[in-house]
Order: sequence, then C-alpha cells, then structure tokens
Amino acid sequence: MAETPGDTATLNDNDNQVHSRHVDDVVLRAEAEFEALSRQLTKHSQSGQVSKRVVSGDLEKADEEEGETFDLREYLTSSNDANQNAGIKHKNVGVTWEDLQVEVFGGLESKLYVGTLGGATLGFFLGPILWLWGIVSGLLGLVKPPPTKPILHKSSGVLKPGEMCLVLGCPGAGCTTFLRTIANRREGYVNVSGNVLYAGIPADEMHKNYKGEVVYNQEDDIHIPTLTVGQTLKFALSTKTPGPNGRLPGMSRQDFDREVQDTLLRMLNISHTKNTLVGDEFVRGVSGGERKRVSIAEMMATRARVQCWDNSTRGLDASTALDFVRSLRVMTDILGQTTFVSLYQASESIYDLFDKVLVLDKGHQVFYGSASEARAYFENLGYNPLPRQTTPDYLTGCTDENERQFAPGRSVHDVPSSPEALDSVYRTSPFGRSNDDELEKYKLKMETEKHDQEAFRAAVADDKKRGVSRRSPYTLGFSGQVWALTKRQFQTRLQDRFQIYTSFTLNIALAFVLGAAFYNQPTSSNGAFTRGSVIFGALLTTCLDAFGEMPSQMIGRPILKKQTEYSFYRPSAIAMANLFADIPFSALRILNFNIIIYFLSGLHRSAGGFFTFHLFNYVAYLVMQAFFRMFGLITFSYDSAFRLAVFFIPNFVQYTGYVIPVDSLRRWIFWIYYINPIAYAWQACMMNEFMRISLTCDGNSVIPRNGFGVTKYPDQLSGNQACTLFGAQGGSDVISGRDYLRVGYNIDPKNLWRLNFVVLIAFFLAFQIAQLLALEFYPQYGYMASVNIFAHENDELRRLNEAQKAKKEAQKKNEKLDKEIQITKKESLEKSVDLTQRRTLTWERLNYHVPTPDGPLRLLHDVLGFVKPGTLTALMGASGAGKTTCLDVLAQRKNIGVVSGDVLVDGRPLPADFARGTAYAEQMDVHELTATVREAMRFSAYLRQPQHVSKEEKDAYVEEMIELLELQDLSEALVFSLNVEARKRLTIGVELASRPELLLFLDEPTSGLDAQSAWNLVRFLRKLADQGQAILCTIHQPSSLLFESFDRLLLLERGGETVYFGEIGQDSQIIRDYFARHGAPCPPNVNPAEYMLEAIGAGVTARVGDRDWKDVWLDSPEYKKTVEEIEAIKREGLAKPERHRADTSTYATSFFHQLRLVSERNTLALWRMPDYIFTRLFVCTFISLFISLSLLQLGNSLRDLQFRVFAIFWVVVLPAIVMTQIEPLFLHNRRIFIREASSRIYSPYVFAIGQVLGEIPYSILCGFLYWVIMVYPIGFGDGAAGLNGTGFQLLIIIFMVLFGVTLGQLVAALSPSVQVAVLMNPFIGLVLSTFCGVTIPYPTMLKFWRSWLYELNPYTRTLAAMVSTELHGLVIRCKADEFAIFNPPSGQTCEQWAGEFVQRFGGYIDNLNDTIACRYCQFQVGDEFYTPLNIEYGNRWRDAWILFAFFVFNLLVTIVASRFLRYAKR
Repeated sequence: MAETPGDTATLNDNDNQVHSRHVDDVVLRAEAEFEALSRQLTKHSQSGQVSKRVVSGDLEKADEEEGETFDLREYLTSSNDANQNAGIKHKNVGVTWEDLQVEVFGGLESKLYVGTLGGATLGFFLGPILWLWGIVSGLLGLVKPPPTKPILHKSSGVLKPGEMCLVLGCPGAGCTTFLRTIANRREGYVNVSGNVLYAGIPADEMHKNYKGEVVYNQEDDIHIPTLTVGQTLKFALSTKTPGPNGRLPGMSRQDFDREVQDTLLRMLNISHTKNTLVGDEFVRGVSGGERKRVSIAEMMATRARVQCWDNSTRGLDASTALDFVRSLRVMTDILGQTTFVSLYQASESIYDLFDKVLVLDKGHQVFYGSASEARAYFENLGYNPLPRQTTPDYLTGCTDENERQFAPGRSVHDVPSSPEALDSVYRTSPFGRSNDDELEKYKLKMETEKHDQEAFRAAVADDKKRGVSRRSPYTLGFSGQVWALTKRQFQTRLQDRFQIYTSFTLNIALAFVLGAAFYNQPTSSNGAFTRGSVIFGALLTTCLDAFGEMPSQMIGRPILKKQTEYSFYRPSAIAMANLFADIPFSALRILNFNIIIYFLSGLHRSAGGFFTFHLFNYVAYLVMQAFFRMFGLITFSYDSAFRLAVFFIPNFVQYTGYVIPVDSLRRWIFWIYYINPIAYAWQACMMNEFMRISLTCDGNSVIPRNGFGVTKYPDQLSGNQACTLFGAQGGSDVISGRDYLRVGYNIDPKNLWRLNFVVLIAFFLAFQIAQLLALEFYPQYGYMASVNIFAHENDELRRLNEAQKAKKEAQKKNEKLDKEIQITKKESLEKSVDLTQRRTLTWERLNYHVPTPDGPLRLLHDVLGFVKPGTLTALMGASGAGKTTCLDVLAQRKNIGVVSGDVLVDGRPLPADFARGTAYAEQMDVHELTATVREAMRFSAYLRQPQHVSKEEKDAYVEEMIELLELQDLSEALVFSLNVEARKRLTIGVELASRPELLLFLDEPTSGLDAQSAWNLVRFLRKLADQGQAILCTIHQPSSLLFESFDRLLLLERGGETVYFGEIGQDSQIIRDYFARHGAPCPPNVNPAEYMLEAIGAGVTARVGDRDWKDVWLDSPEYKKTVEEIEAIKREGLAKPERHRADTSTYATSFFHQLRLVSERNTLALWRMPDYIFTRLFVCTFISLFISLSLLQLGNSLRDLQFRVFAIFWVVVLPAIVMTQIEPLFLHNRRIFIREASSRIYSPYVFAIGQVLGEIPYSILCGFLYWVIMVYPIGFGDGAAGLNGTGFQLLIIIFMVLFGVTLGQLVAALSPSVQVAVLMNPFIGLVLSTFCGVTIPYPTMLKFWRSWLYELNPYTRTLAAMVSTELHGLVIRCKADEFAIFNPPSGQTCEQWAGEFVQRFGGYIDNLNDTIACRYCQFQVGDEFYTPLNIEYGNRWRDAWILFAFFVFNLLVTIVASRFLRYAKR
C-alpha cells in the first residue's frame, strides 16, 4: 500500500511531473502546515533500539506509542525506505477521461410526475397486459426507446498521480454526476459513453476487480447511529487491513488498525469523539461537523488511490475545512493519490492547494486546466471580477447568468455566455488544445510504459489476505468479511438496550400469558385438542415474531450501498452476518419462551420432549426469519415486501393442517400444504408430544353421558357409549397418542427426523441462499434521486408558475438590473418598522450539562450575549464547540440535560408564545416528503402567520420566498426528490414563510449551498434585519465579504466557552483590532473569519498566544461593556408595559383551522403514496380471497359450521396485519411533527386526530372489499338473520379495520422506534385472539382470565356479534362421517337410550327408531354452538358499539401519547 522512494521520484520526473504550482508560497504554506500536522500526529519510537520500528507510508498510519517523539516527515521517509526494502509496491493511478457523456431519462422539457392511488390500482390490473405487450412489441420492434437528455456533455481530461482537481459549478451544473462517473458509480444513469481509464485499466475491469481503489464520498453522512465513532472506524479498517505481503514484517493486523485509527482521529481532530455515538437527526451523538469528519475518516480508511470528494466540507467550520483539504494535499503529494474534490464555498486558501480546476456549466466543460490560470482565462473572455471575490466564487459566478458581470464595454453579445458557447470557446483555446495534447500523451504513456499499472496490480494483490482471489475487489475473504460484519452487527444489537429489554420482556410476558391460558393440560380427551392449540400458538408466536425483520432490512440499505461501494465487503456477507449476530439473542429469547410455555401448559415433562420441541420451534423461527429477510431484500419498498408477505402469511397459518385438517383441503390448493415450512414444524412438535402420551376418554368426549340432572348412563365408558376422540376404539377409554395423530391428522411419528427435520433444514438453506443471491445479483437500494419528481399543476398553480417564469426571464433580459434580489414593494409585505415595539433577547451565565455514563458533561459554560431587533448576529466556532447546542438552548429545543442561566425577553422570563414568535431553520432538513416546495412553504405560512392575515397575503409572501431562494423551477417538485442543496433552501424558506415576530434562528443555513446562493441568502437576511428582524445564525466557511454582512459575532471555542461577543465592524476592523491587540494580528490578505478560528486553535494547529482566549475575553473591556449593555437592555425592557396575556397564545391559529390544514395535508400525502394505500387494500382483499377460496360455498354440516366460525375468526387477525403497516408511517410522520411542534405550528392533538382522519376513508373501503369477498363466496346469510345480517357484518368489519388502524397508531405513539413497535404486535395480537372465547372456549377458560381479560377484549365483542348473527337459526345437518356412532343396550331404540341426553345437551339423533349404530350429531341449530360460549344474539348491537368504543379509546390514548411521549432527545 505504501510508496517507495522510487515512486516519489516518478511523481517528479518529466513525464509524471506534478503541475507547477501557481505561486511558490503555496508550497511553503503546505509545508508549514505539514510541519504543524506532523507535530500533532507525533509518534513515539522505540527507545534504546538501533533500528526504528516503521510501518507503511500512508499518512493515516501514524501511531502513538510510548517513548520519545519523532517527526512525521521523517517517519514517512523512513517508511518509504522500509517499504522499498520489503518489496512493497506503490499504487499510482492516473485517471483519463475522453468524451465522457452521461444521459438520463426524459426529453429536454419532460417531467416525471408522482404516482397516485388511482394510477397504482389501474397499473396493478393492467400490469400483466402491459407487461405482455411490452415483450411482444419489443420482439416486433414496435417500441421506441424513451427520450433521454445529457446531464454531462462530452468532457475530456487527465489527472495524474499526485495531482488534485477542484470541480466547480452552480447547483445543477453536473459536479456530482462527474464525480460519480469518475468514481465508476454509474447506476441510476441511462447511458454513460466515452472512455475512462485508470492507469490504463478500462472502467469495467476497474469496477470488477479494483472497485475499492476508486471511491466516492457522497454529500450526505450515512452511518449506523448507534455505533460509536471508534467502532465505525474500527470496522472500516478491519475490512481493509492489508495482508501479510502488504504490511511490514512483524506488524500485526491489530497494530496496523490501531495506528491508522489513531492517526485518522488526530488528523481530523475528533479524537475526543472516539467513544461517542455517531448519532443522526434523532439519535443524540456527535455534532454535524464531527459526523462529516467521521465520513471523511471512513473513506480515508479505504486507502484508495483515486478519491472523489463531493462537497465534503459541508458542515465544517472554515478552519477545519482548510485543515481537511491540507491533509488531502499532503497525502496526495506523498502517497501519489489522484484526488477530485467538489466544493460549494471554497476559500482562496483552499483553492491555492489545488493543481487543476474543472468548471462545469449545465453539464458542459467550460474550463479544465491549471488552477493558477483559470481566473485570467475568464477575465480575458470578458468577465469582470467583483472586489474581494475569491477565485472559486468568481469562476462559479461566470457560469451564473444572474450573477456574472461583464467587463466595461463588453456585453452578452460579444462574450461567450451560454454553456454551449463557453464549451466551444474552451475547446479551441490554448487550454483546450493543451488539455487534448496532454491527454493523448498520457494515454500513450500508459499504453507503452505499463510500470504504474503493473505496480498497481501487484500492490493490490499483495494487499489481499492469504487465500483471496487476485481477481476479487476485496481485501478480505468472504469468511473474514462475515466475521467482521458479525462483530459489528452484534455490537449494534447489544448497544440498542431498549430493544433488547423490550423484546425479552414482551417475549417472557407472552410466554406466561399463553402458558397460563393453557395451564397444565390434562392427558385426557379434554386436553387433546388444546395441546394441539398450545403447540400451534407457540409455533405461530415465534415464527411471526420474525415478521419484524422486514423493516430492518429496508433501514440498512443506504449503509449497505455505501460500504459495498467502498469494497469493505460483498453484499451477501451481510446476510450471513445478520444470521450469526442475531443467534445469541434469538436463541436465548426463544429458549426462555419455550421453557415457560412448555412446562406451564403441561406438555410431556421429559428432557427429550422439551429439547426436541425447542429445536423444531427454533429451527422454524430461523426458517421464517430467513424467509422474511429474503422479502426485505428482493423488494424495492416496504409496501411491496408487505404485500408479498401478506400473500404467504394467511396460507402459512391456514394450511398448517391444524386449522383446516389436511383431508378437508380442496384438491386444487392441496399443494400449498406441502410447501409450508410451518406445517412441517407443527407436525414435528405434534409427533414429539403425542407419541409420548396416551389419552383417557372422559368428559364431553363420551356420548351419551350424564349431566344437567341426567344420571342414567355409566360413569365409565361402556360398550353402549362412544368416544368421539380421534383414534378411539370401542370399549376402551385409553387412546394412544400415535393413533390420535394417525386418525385425526394423518401424521406418522416415524417422519419426525427423517422428513420433517430434513425439510425444515432444506427450507432454511434455500431461503438463506436466496438472500445471498438477491444481495449479490439483485440488490435493492431504494429510490436514487437523480431526477426531480413533480406534482400535476392545476389552473392556479399554472398561473403562478408562469408568473414566476416571466419574472425570471425579465431579469435575464435586463442587463442593468441591480444584482441584489428585489423584494416587491407591497404594502402587505413591507411595512414601516418601529424598532421600539420590537423585543430583545438576552442571555447570561448560560450553562448546559448533559448526562453521560461518567457523570454530567458540560457543553456550554457561562455564555452571554443578546440579539437586538434589526441586527444580524453570527454564531461561530470550531466543529463541536457547541454552536448548535447554544442555538438549541436559546430556542428552547433541548429536552434532556440541565440548562441554567437567564434567557430573557426584554428582561422578563420567556412568554408562552416564545416558540411561536421564533423561527428555527435547523441543520437537518426534515419535511413531509410528499409535499411540493410550494405546499410546504404555504403550510408553514398558513399555520404560523397570525390567522387575521389573509390567505392571499400569505400566498403572495410565499411566492416572494420562492423567488428569493431561486426555487421557481422546483416549486411543484416533491420534497423527497430534491437534492441536498434544494432541500436546504426549502428548510430556510419554510422558516422564513412564518415571518417570525421575535427572532429568527438559523443553523448553518449556507451549508450545502453554492457561494452565490449563500451570498444571496445572507444579503436577504441582511435586508430582513434592516427591516427590524432580529436574526441569530450559525455560519461555516463565510467569505470575508459574507462575514462583513453581520453586525455582531458570538465566537465559541471547545467546551462551549465564549471567546468573543461584540461588533464585527466595517471590513471586520473591530474584531481584527481585538485579536491584534491580544497578539493575533490578521494578515491583510487573509479572510478574518478563517484566521480567528485558527488563532483560537479550532483546527489541528495550535492556538496563537500563550493564554486561553476565553480568559483573554473575560479580562477584556469588551466583556465588561457587553455585561453593561445587557443590563441596560433589561432595564429598558422592564420599563415597557408588559404585553397582554391574550396576545401570547401558544399557537397562531385556532384548533379547527389547524385540524383542517393538517388533515388536508395528510390526505394528500396518502393519495401521493399509492403503494401505502394500495397495499392496505391488497391486504384486505387477498386475506379475504384466500379464506374464501379455501371455504367456497359452505353448506350446513358440522364441519361447515366450524369453518364459518373460522372464516369469522380471520376478521380478528386483520388488525394485527394492518398494524404492521400503519406503524412505520405513523413514526415517520411523528418525526416530522416533532420538528414542527418545536415551532408550535400545530398541537399534538391535531397531529393525532389528523393521522386518523386521513385513514378513515381508506379503512372503510378496505372493510367493504373484505366483506364483499368474504360474505358472498363463502355463502354467509343462511341463518335466521338472512342477508340483512350480512349488512351488520359489514359494520363490524369496518369497525375492526378502524380499530386495527388506531391500535397500530397507539402502539407506534407509545414506541420509540419501528423496531420496538413491531415487537409489540405479536404480543397484542396473540393475547387478544387467545382470550376472546374461541381459541380457548369460554367454559374451559380459567376463571382468572375469564373474569377480566375476556371481558375487556375487543375481539370478544367482534366474534360474539358476528358469530351470533351468522349462526342464529342456522339449521345444522351432519354428514355421514360427522356423526358419533354408538349402540344402544339390547332391546332399546336410539331414542329410548339417548333421547334424554339429546334433550339436555342438544343436537339430534338421525335414526331415532334404530336399535344399532345410532347416529348422533352434536348440534341441531347454530345457536347450540355459541350459547355455551357466553354469546347471545340479543347482545349483538351492544357488542358492536362496545367495539366502536375501543376505537375511540385507542384514539384518545394516541392523542395523549402524542402529547407526552415523543422520544426526541436533544
């Protein structure tokens, strides 16, 4: 992996020479910084030894050991010598691209529109026809290929080893596309043409064999939030540690990884975060800037030689961003890397570190050449630079038609200004010709002199661990990848303690409930069927528990995609790792469950019996876990996976052989039984139990028998009585368990091991192999947003969009138009400002402590300051200094930890309307994903501006915001399809639309924006401040021009310490004087915003001066002046009359206004999520269809009566399945609500009610479809209630669907995450279905459960109402094989012997006058079936409204939970 001295020399020879630096002092500056970095990244050598211990030459591999220090430069030099002596090859990979062009779907003016429920439904039914037509028309050549458009036009160039290229362009210019294509990430594009070579190696071979050597760092930071920074990097390194041939002799893998990890952490200045969770927008962890550096460190751990960095300084402060690029410069120089970087806001100091610059304009290459000559090139074309404008800003501005300025005497008519014209001029310019010439020479060199290519191939081969194929793009073998992933997945699960505790607690509780429900089953005929029930229930519980695997497979997709692109591991390795990492948890959980339920229910108490039961139960769980994981991997979305699962789950339950005996299955669906893994597991558990026991015939199984005053029959089974139990033989009251299985279920215990176990293992292997194949050859990574998706326009929107377009065109045509954004002078938008009526926010002695395992940690310490009306205040500091924390505390967004100090408004405590009177544009962009840009901004304006402001005025203001933020072309684009930069602008727009009366907070509003957009935004903030708005804003990497737009600065250093608060001054003179006065004068040609961060030690360099800057601040006159000014502000504020309490309401609008708007948004969101609603309809329809197909046109036999009850019982299964779909959406919407609730946009009661209201129409439709497909095909309505009774059944089914929806929302509202919510579903579903009086008949249920749980169970009411309606007055006629046969005593007829029994117990005798073979049928009418079950036909309406009351109860609890439980720790 490391370089040899000879390799370094190669970088400096004539052929491979690094392009001359544009200024000599850049080299000197880089060397100075390198020296500083060396001092930071010191390494302790082994003292007292003759030979130093050295490692490979990567910069990342500095280490820290005991002993004396040595210089990093010396360390790298000695490393190179050692590597050369050890024979370790270099990896120099120059990149050439020729006529590179990228195309996507869509014509020049085409748009993709969002799908809706109507389209999804139509597509489902027409899908097969259209699919067939597509095949036929394709074969006949009738299909025209869809139109495409280029997003990157023909581009050519070369970047040699040891060179860095800066890629510049406005948003939409194609920077990301260029970097992704250079990095060989071509998915999502229709066509990539042209030729890209890596050291002469073609792109396809590079992707196949060396993809980990060409890497791309995306703009978003995607990590596992529950892992620490150290664990994240340790995993990355463990998969990229070179093999023995790639390391120095005697160095272990552990030593290598430890050195690299420590060096990366120190180099990026995040050593202090090693044991901190990475976190995300909802898991508290490192700061945004620190998380970005974790992403950088993770990619550096790949040790790739071609690196593409896409806006990787987003979220970093100016000093840290400069340190990062300097580190890239050092590594590129010494290691011979080839580095491409795109940056939106690059300072001059950063720009000077690059060799070449590529400027793109709408996909056209308008310049590629030496960075030192780019500015002069555009000036010669006729573009005029602005004063103090940095070179990157100038180059980007030349491609922005709204911002560029022409030189005096020049105009658009004589200066190439269109992308095509600039492209053409460049190609014919000396730079273009030189580029072509250099490209041809380098290609020829790569073809003739293959030294670099051969060395690269050899070095990659040496890096691999022993046994790894030379053609494999991975450093580790498959088993090593699985082991590394297993450890990571195990850590992830282990650190999610809440889920572990929840899953084990619920599992044990469910085992106790089920075990107690079937407590101590007797070995008699009364315990025969219930033993089957407890075995079936236990098996079903563990198997369906694996249903929760599907969502987790979806959640991990982005991380899987990123890390497999880095070649950390094969995609299929994660499937094996998930299996192995989960086994310790699942094995223990299911063992606990099985122990409790097995021994509580009284199954055969023997070691062999229990462990066989446990083995089959656990193997069945593993089979179903693999099955559901497979669905999670092969489907594009959760909804499609859910539809597939619903297709199988009813069949798995129904065709086990327990619910519908095998002999009763219809011939044409009989085959499903044989492909059902649960059937084999249930059979095996039944064999295991019944082959070990014999059953005694007694109780209700004896016909005729005594009871209800009848005493004429023998108490012991006699020859004139019959035992109705399967396998019974005349005259004997003992039935062998084997005979019971053979006669009742056609099961042979001999198949326990030779068939059932083997088949289950085969199923497990098949599903596991399917996972591996799916991940390798059919990976699903979800939606790749490379194009915008739009909503259809109506007449109003079309008119507004045309007006926006006309404004934009008018600005383009008017060359003399002032470049500043003009806010239309409307009386409604711009009113005279009276600052005396505005209020001032002050804070003093502000401290903030958060709990940690080691005790409270202080994040802010005695921070003070103020924000006056009409001022723009910047909050700056190093990444991790507490800027966002300070903003959160001031905005009252923290809900954990301890805040102390005074935060006052006009000297008084914060009023009730403080949150509503402020706006906070947060760092994370969280929005309703299916809303359009205009809808999102209007929603904010409608609910956050006062209700007395007219809708027209709010709409007009939103249009101004759209124009200001340059979102005209995206006004109808859906949020989920926006890129990072557009989404950031939307976040700001949503907050600006509220027109905050007190204060506007913005957290890094310019991060992710290009320099011109950032400048426009800050100018607009300046204009707002001039109109009286108070603004507090954190900002990273401001240019000197941008920095001067602010009035005051609050500067923090690490630990939340105040370094400075006060005015900035014209040309930053005040703050320059402050630092100069204390020993840190800012050079005139340096950006003061960058310099002051370096001066206080924000980066890796040491601070300027020997005193801590916080102590300097506390001793300064500026500090005393600030304290005095705060006191004066408080005195003035207290002198003003206190505002009337009526004016300080929590929300800007009324409850019903909020409810209407929130419900409208929810309804529209559901309509635009066709998969979600269509899946619900699919679930209801197909479950009902599967049941109906199995039970078509039931008659009135005894078995048909049981099947009618079984069909009704499936209605209570419906909520459990619906809940699983409801919960992820509710939790997603709650995340959006948490952000919106912080600004008091609408109340939690509105949120909860709005969620239900949006679901009601679809729930009614769902219930109707279920009812239609169930009632008529099965043949309901044959009882006394007739067809009118089926209408009542419709009402109950609708109530049940609504109950399921609200129960899912209730569970989600009580849960912190999807993973925890889905754990609750099996528990709730099984408890409710077990104690409803059917699974365990009411008479045999334990009195404890019968006295409360049975009565409180909503399913009790459902089944009572539906069963009594269907069976009331239904005449039962047994079929020949359903009669119980017995012989009366000699000389007596059947009526004489059993007539009294029939009168008391019900049923009828088919042959009353016969003297032999009396045929007894258990029921004569359906009422006789349900009456003993505590069901009455007269109570059915009462039961219906009790069920509706449960729906209302769920809604109320959801409302309360939404108010008090949000699980948003910040």
